[in-house]
Amino acid sequence: MSIKQCTIKAPVTISGVGLHTGENVNLTFRPAPENHGYKFQRIDYPDRPIIEADADLVVDVSRGTTIGKNGCTVSTIEHTLAALAGLEIDNVLIELDGPETPIMDGSSMPFIEALLGVGIEEQNAERVYFELKSNVSFLDDDKKVEMLAVPSKEFRITVMVDYNSPVLGTQHATLNHIRDFKSEIASCRTFCFLHELEQLLAHNLIKGGDLNNAIVVVDREIQNEELEHLAKLFNKPKIEMQKEGILNNLQLRYQNEPARHKLLDIVGDLALAGMPIKAHILAARPGHSSNVAFAKKIKQLIKAENQKSANGYFDLNKPPLFDINKISQFLPHRHPFLLIDKIIELSPTHVVGVKNVTMNEWFFQGHFPGNPVMPGVLQVEAMAQTGGILVLNTVPDPENYWTYFLKIEHAKFKQKVIPGDTLVFRLELVSPIRRGICHMRGEAYVGDKVVMEAEMMAQIVKKN
Repeated sequence: MSIKQCTIKAPVTISGVGLHTGENVNLTFRPAPENHGYKFQRIDYPDRPIIEADADLVVDVSRGTTIGKNGCTVSTIEHTLAALAGLEIDNVLIELDGPETPIMDGSSMPFIEALLGVGIEEQNAERVYFELKSNVSFLDDDKKVEMLAVPSKEFRITVMVDYNSPVLGTQHATLNHIRDFKSEIASCRTFCFLHELEQLLAHNLIKGGDLNNAIVVVDREIQNEELEHLAKLFNKPKIEMQKEGILNNLQLRYQNEPARHKLLDIVGDLALAGMPIKAHILAARPGHSSNVAFAKKIKQLIKAENQKSANGYFDLNKPPLFDINKISQFLPHRHPFLLIDKIIELSPTHVVGVKNVTMNEWFFQGHFPGNPVMPGVLQVEAMAQTGGILVLNTVPDPENYWTYFLKIEHAKFKQKVIPGDTLVFRLELVSPIRRGICHMRGEAYVGDKVVMEAEMMAQIVKKN
């Protein structure tokens, strides 16, 4: 059973202050079309620039995760992204009128509540997962960080934190299924040690920090004079310390809330890999630097897998997604003009079809009979039929639609196709499908060689 992409039903705004800037900011989640992903937009700039939530666009991880593009940045994005990924929402535009997302209570729960308040809407396109096929590891000896991803049918995370602190001790947290994120992880707040807080305050940072939006762990002896000083800094009448070493008698939501928050950060930072992941992530003492480095590693694997497919390395032996009978349910073409035999890959953004070229083809009777070559125009037609499957897969009743060419551009034929060849067509969207119009770029392969390429546009029209 295929799982569909999701967006939200309506825009929703959440307001607060940025943790480090102390500036008031309004953040608005807006519905986005299929295959849009997560994108941030700075609406306080005249040109309203957009920054994709992409690991390659991360510019700072010193006090949270910051992305930037062409000099424009958005900071502390991890809690926002964790809320979206935790609710399995695929496509959202995130507008901000400031440089940093609001910290709220230091967790993802305020964002979760806002998103659920407007509701989640299923879209037509299928969600595409990256399924890890072999172990991936990351090691930072200086920070004593270890991360490992192993193949799994689900997205799972296991975290261990150990800061040599008698207050925190060694903590573990586990997320066995992303559907448990809201109930088990989302409410867990960020934390820091008192010595870190003092350094940040000394450098005029965390201007929006408040003892209500972070857990402050006291890792040394503290005198009443210092508590009074901190009370003035945070504009509090009084600051106290629990026996457990937490400032201001703050009640922990879970005994292992710090470890759960580290897990929350991993969910948000790994969203920067660009697609949902099926793997078990095991992390010891993780932080934003290691999370982002790990997300980049996974993104490179995704790129390599896509590139491998794009270079003509297709598994022609696996069972087809669509055989000739299923194809006939989608396309109105019939013999002798049905020119593809099977579909072996299909996602919201690409499709791969196969044509087995034999001497029995009707066109060889009159096209170079003594030197049989598949006509280029029929290669284009076969590619278009493959693309037709991609666009028809977006409607629930493809048998009730016609598919028509609108445009063919940049067609090139690089090598002749002859009987005995297996012709593989791979098409990918140039832009999202809108109003039944599909703009595609395709390549045709025989083995690992590109024999033909073209860019085309088609439209599906409902039958009268």
